[in-house]
Parts: sequence; structure tokens; C-alpha cells
Amino acid sequence: MVNTDDFIKRLEIILDYYGVNASTFADKIGVQRSSLSHLLSGRNKPSLDFILKILEVYPEVDLYWLLNGKGTFPKNNSIPAEPEAINSFTDSKTAVKEDLFSNSFQEDRREEKKDTNSDKKAEIASHFFEETIDKIVFFYKDGTFKVFNPNQKK
Repeated sequence: MVNTDDFIKRLEIILDYYGVNASTFADKIGVQRSSLSHLLSGRNKPSLDFILKILEVYPEVDLYWLLNGKGTFPKNNSIPAEPEAINSFTDSKTAVKEDLFSNSFQEDRREEKKDTNSDKKAEIASHFFEETIDKIVFFYKDGTFKVFNPNQKK
């Protein structure tokens, strides 16, 4: 399990590193300011969605470091990325500069996210749910239910 006090300390390190206050950070990652406030005060624990939003907006944050303090921050001593940054792509004949709003750059990023997003979710979920599932119960509005047992052989 994630130690909430240590997680809060690492979150504060991220805020200091980027030079943002809690309100700005909450706005950037797309969560309510009160949610971040409750998390920083220790009232609430971080959700999977909250962690994924941090990783999406701040790619320099290492998942293992954020969850349990193992690894490094920033990843490989990288420099914080600016949203307005221009990236250079070089092929054998010519150097082509594309900004973040060009179609080919956005398509490349979408493909990267598709490949890694489900992997990240599974990886993070494994940290939160170390126990095995015994059964899942589905309740329907008409009062009926069905039991699903993933360990039961058919």
C-alpha cells in the first residue's frame, strides 16, 4: 500500500520543483482544488485517477518514485517540459521542426498514449490491489443479482 504521509511529501516536492502552488497544480492536472487540499492535509488518500493525471501532465514524474519513493525524480534528471516548447525531429536529409499543434506531432502523441495508458493503469492498479479477487457481485435495479467468481473453473 501507499504510505499517504510519504506520498504527500513527494507531492510537495513536485510542487516545489515546478514552482507552483496547490491551486495552480490542481488546475493544471484537472482536479478540484478542494480535492488536492484534502489530500495534502491527509484527510483523503490519492486515487488512481489522481495519480494518472499527475503522470499525464508531468511526464518527468516517475510512477515508482511517486507511489513508494523508489526511483528518481525527475526521471533521468530531465529538464521540466514547457508546453510551448518546440521539438526537433531529424531525418537523414533535413531537420524538420514541428510544434506541439502540428497534426503529425499530435497523431504520434496519441499513438504513444494508447500504447502506454493501459499499461500504466494496470501497473498502478497492481500497487493498490495486491490481494486476489474472490468474487464480484452485480446488483440490478430489479432486485436481482449475479455472482462472478474469477477463480472458479467452468
